[in-house]
Amino acid sequence: MTFSLSRLQPAGFLVSGNVFPDFGAVGGSNELESIIGALLTIVLILSVLMIVVSAVIWAIGSTNGHHQVATKARIGVWTALGAAALAGAGIAWMNWLIALGGQL
Repeated sequence: MTFSLSRLQPAGFLVSGNVFPDFGAVGGSNELESIIGALLTIVLILSVLMIVVSAVIWAIGSTNGHHQVATKARIGVWTALGAAALAGAGIAWMNWLIALGGQL
C-alpha cells in the first residue's frame, strides 16, 4: 500500500512501510558528516582539558583558602561535564530517533 497526500486516511488507519531519511539526497552529505565528526571530537577533547584544568584550579583554590576561585573552577568542571554529556547524548538521541523512524 502506498501513501498518498491527496487521499484522506481514516483516523485509525496506519500506513505500513519503512520510513528512513535519505542522507544521499543532501549535496555534500559526506563532507557534512566528517565536519560534524571533527567538531564533536574537538568538543570532547576541549571538555576533557577543561575538566582537568578546572579540577586542578579547584583543588588549589580550596587548599589555599581562595573560595571564589574554587567556586568558579567548580562551575567550570560542571560546565565541561555538561558539554561532554550533551555532545555524547546528542549523537545517541539522533541515532535513537533514526531507528525509531524506521519502525513507524
